[in-house]
Amino acid sequence: MGRLVMNASVSVDGFIAAENDDPGPLFEWLVSGDVPLDDSGVLNVSQASYDHIRPYWDEIGVTIVGRHVFDITDGWDGKPPSGIDHVVVVTHRPAPEGWDSNAAFHFVDGIEAAVATAKELAGDRTVEVAAGDVGGQVLAAGLVDEVRMDVAPVVLGSGKRYFGSVDSHHLLEDPDVVVRGNRVLHLRYQVRR
Repeated sequence: MGRLVMNASVSVDGFIAAENDDPGPLFEWLVSGDVPLDDSGVLNVSQASYDHIRPYWDEIGVTIVGRHVFDITDGWDGKPPSGIDHVVVVTHRPAPEGWDSNAAFHFVDGIEAAVATAKELAGDRTVEVAAGDVGGQVLAAGLVDEVRMDVAPVVLGSGKRYFGSVDSHHLLEDPDVVVRGNRVLHLRYQVRR
């Protein structure tokens, strides 16, 4: 079975977006290089970032997000982002009216159901959970294997926290990957069990 990874770009003071969901310069690193990260023609990163991110993106089978992320992205127009096979949406509400039931999106109530659904869909591939409130809940439940951060050199001062509202200690191992790219420091930590 694949591993469960919590991932996002984050400010040095631990925020993934401002209160109004604006990420500000957190994604500047995705357009600050000369190596295409995908076929969009938009994402260009340094070679170091490409060598770190592209293999990771290729191993992701399913991403878990909260309903808020789904709503602010307009459900990615029914196509999972970055070549991911499926998106599992944690929500207490049904799919939007008129939503294509054949789209690779799965609406579930609660993090345990989200993780079980995602792992079943992913098989041996990686399950990614978006950082923020849902990611923090999955970490607090002891279900995260690895934490990845793309740390941007910016201080937001306030906003939406990388670990959401986690209110207890969770130990991570020392970083086992540290990669410096343009406008970003990529970190990877294994969760201590």
